[in-house]
Amino acid sequence: MASTDITSDRKRPDEAAGPVGKKPDDLAGLEAGLDALDAVQIRRTPVREVLLQKVLPPVVAVALVLVVWELLVRAQVTEVYKLPPPSAVWDSAKNMWLAGTLLEVVWTSVSRGLFGFLLAVAIGTPLGLLVARVKLVRAAIGPILSGLQSLPSVAWVAPAVIWLGLNDQMMFAVILLGA
Repeated sequence: MASTDITSDRKRPDEAAGPVGKKPDDLAGLEAGLDALDAVQIRRTPVREVLLQKVLPPVVAVALVLVVWELLVRAQVTEVYKLPPPSAVWDSAKNMWLAGTLLEVVWTSVSRGLFGFLLAVAIGTPLGLLVARVKLVRAAIGPILSGLQSLPSVAWVAPAVIWLGLNDQMMFAVILLGA
């Protein structure tokens, strides 16, 4: 045999298909599998099922909390001035909307939260980088920062009222320390 002669047990591509129009079983199976991949059927979840599984449980939970809250206040478990019932909150919000003051009050709360958060980012980011990069700073204030992280934001309210009084600075301080 010459060095250019090649012998193989494999058939030529035109012989592999066998008689015209017929395909071997393994090739037909491969083609069927590829067709199945191309024809992926996406089953849309019916709207009713989505509502029952995803929307209804949280809505029922919120409604249940509101009903229990209303009933506890009406049963005089707590004073109305300490925790007004949802019906009183709704009436107040409706009256403020009709008077045109609701959006102003909501904006005041949102702007305080936004300002406090931005202040926390402006102070916390450089402080975090400093603590991460400088070993001495990390050793000095790292444990204090770790302890403050576990303190809930609401815990700052009483000391802030005592130290700063009931004003915007107190609210910014609580938001800053809680962020």
